[in-house]
Amino acid sequence: MPEKTTEIHASAFSRLKRRPHMRYAVLAEDEPFLLECGRSLGPITVAYETWGVLSPTKDNVVVIPHALTGDSHCASHDGDDEPGWWEGLVGPGKVIDTDKYYVICANVLGGCQGTTGPASIDPTTGRPYGLRFPTVTISDMVRVQRELLRTLNIDHIHLVVGGSMGGMQTLEWGRAYSEMIDGIVPIATPGRSSPQSIAFNEVGRQAILMDPHWQGGDYYDSQSPTRGLALARMIGMITFQSDMSMWSKFGRELMNAPEDRIYDLGTQFQVESYLSYQGDKLVERFDPNSYIYLTRALDLFDLGRGCSSFQEGIAQIRVPTLVVGISSDFLYPPYQQLEIAEALKAEGVDAEYREIECPYGHDGFLIEMGQMTSVLGGFFEQVEKRAFTGR
Repeated sequence: MPEKTTEIHASAFSRLKRRPHMRYAVLAEDEPFLLECGRSLGPITVAYETWGVLSPTKDNVVVIPHALTGDSHCASHDGDDEPGWWEGLVGPGKVIDTDKYYVICANVLGGCQGTTGPASIDPTTGRPYGLRFPTVTISDMVRVQRELLRTLNIDHIHLVVGGSMGGMQTLEWGRAYSEMIDGIVPIATPGRSSPQSIAFNEVGRQAILMDPHWQGGDYYDSQSPTRGLALARMIGMITFQSDMSMWSKFGRELMNAPEDRIYDLGTQFQVESYLSYQGDKLVERFDPNSYIYLTRALDLFDLGRGCSSFQEGIAQIRVPTLVVGISSDFLYPPYQQLEIAEALKAEGVDAEYREIECPYGHDGFLIEMGQMTSVLGGFFEQVEKRAFTGR
């Protein structure tokens, strides 16, 4: 299909970085897309990127859903642009080999990196949606990605691989579309959000809502609630670390301040400076409203929702699964990945649990490329043998 530009459904989010390899599809132009919350949305623009070549039989597709503040740029293109967030895993000769696989990564519904979200222009008003944007879920995100694949005439997926919020989408792909998938790899993710993770998300949202520039979400023509978003990010960054990684990176090291200033109440410790830096970095590329909507989607995620039990919900996944945990993960501890693997095994699903031993906390799935490559490579080989000998 011909590519369409974001100018068709413009966004008020001015920091969007338009990459030369980003593509756009427009869905739900003739008939609105019904969301899980009961509201409809359309048209929907989806920003996505691809790597590799689609095989003649269209059986080499790998879908990579991204995490909370990620985007469609999981890897560079032929090394001619900036590295992606999974550069160590995706590319020619790497474990997700783009000489072999056709990789697709799309920005999620509700995001702010090219796909329709709160900053997008509501065609009925000509103004950004803001809080008039409907609540979206992980299921909605995945169904939009499925519609994107329809526009590309793709009806089979070899693998879905994702971490954190991307892992939730990976599980939802397995639950909703097992019949079209050879294997899934959910990484550092739960089968249902815990009260603790919901609590952290709520504190982050409240930081945004309490920013004096919040204006009920209608801030696009004026000052954005950047300080609130920066604070939300600082809170989130704490949950992505571990006690061990904090000691290793920062210890109790002070900034380069004179001895007589160490009792000032301003920034003194290196860890404080790091958190401020990370908060300011996110403000440069992310919309506060999207942060609110996407963290709520995380909270709502529960494979057992709408079923009599979690076990009944997870039983809908009928595809070989590798569940990967991070030993030091504070946000989504390994017991949550073990719960998924054990529930799948109880249903007779070919499921395996592997754990990455590292001190980096939740961010380990973005850092520990050596172990990730080893763990993924073995599973990929098994799935490939099974898939291609069974057809």
